[in-house]
Amino acid sequence: MRAVVFDRFGPPGVLRIVERPDPEPGPGQVRVRVRAAGVQPFDVAVRRGRMDWITVTFPQGIGQEYSGVVDAVGPGVSGPVPGDEVLGSTMLNGHASAVVVAAENVVAKPPELDFPTAAALVAAAQTASGALAELRVTDGDVLLVHGAAGSVGTVAVQLARLTGATVIGTASPGNHAYLRQLGAIPVAYGDGLEAAVRATGRTPTVALDAAGGVAIPASVRLGVAPDRVGTIVDDKVAAEHGTRVVRAGRSPQRLADVVALAARGRVVLPVRAYPLAEVAAAHAAVETGHGRGKVVLIVEP
Repeated sequence: MRAVVFDRFGPPGVLRIVERPDPEPGPGQVRVRVRAAGVQPFDVAVRRGRMDWITVTFPQGIGQEYSGVVDAVGPGVSGPVPGDEVLGSTMLNGHASAVVVAAENVVAKPPELDFPTAAALVAAAQTASGALAELRVTDGDVLLVHGAAGSVGTVAVQLARLTGATVIGTASPGNHAYLRQLGAIPVAYGDGLEAAVRATGRTPTVALDAAGGVAIPASVRLGVAPDRVGTIVDDKVAAEHGTRVVRAGRSPQRLADVVALAARGRVVLPVRAYPLAEVAAAHAAVETGHGRGKVVLIVEP
C-alpha cells in the first residue's frame, strides 16, 4: 500500500509517500481500501510537532479521516462485510491506500454521497455536532460562529439552522455570499468585528470559535455568557477568559446522524480535492487557515 509519512517535524515539504505492506485486520477489525482522506488542522499540528500529547515515532504516518471500501475482516466481525462502502475516524494513518480500524467505529456510506464528500464530513460532522450539543444550542439562540466558512463552521451553521437557531457567521468578504447560501448572516472578521455583529441587529447568545485570534474576547464583549462561548482551537485564550474548550470526542452515532442529513441534502460541505501525490500542497492549503469547505486527498480515483 501507499502511505504518507514524515521523518521530522516541519513544513508540508517533510511529507513523502512510501510503499508499505498491507495491514492485516485483527479480531474485531476491518481493512478499508481508502478512496478519499480528509486533511484537517490537527494533521498540520502533528506534522509541525505542536501536539505534545501525541506519541510520534519516525517515520510517522498521518491522517484521521477516511472513506473507502471494506476488503477484509478480522475474526469475530459479522459486519461490515467486504464490499461495503464506509467512512470513519482513524489515528495517524488515514493518508494511505489502506487502513485497519475497529469494526464498531465504521459508519456506512450512503450511496447518495461520493467518497470525497464522505471523507470530508468525518471530523467536521463530529466536531460541529458535539460542540453544538455541549453549548446547548436551541431554536431560541443566536449563534455566532467564528470561522464559519471552514469545514467545522460550515457544518455547524447548517446544524444550528436546522434546530431553528439564528446564525451569524464570520468570514472574509469573499465568503459572505457562501454563508448566506448556508443560511447565516455574514460579517467580516478582524478589525471592526464587534461593530459588524451589532450592526446585524441580533445579539449573540452563544458562540463557537473555529478561528482563534480575537474570537473569544470579542464574543465575551458582545455579551455572550462565558459558559456559552466554546472554542475548538484556542485553549489558552479560553482559560484566560473563563470560557469553554469543547472537545466532544469521536462518536460514530453522531457522525452517522450528520451523514444521513447530508445524504438527504440537508447538510452540504464543499470539497477542495488534491491527488495523494500532492499531499504537501493539500497540507499547505489547510495551513493557510483560509478557504471554503474541506480539503480532501483523492487516494484512489
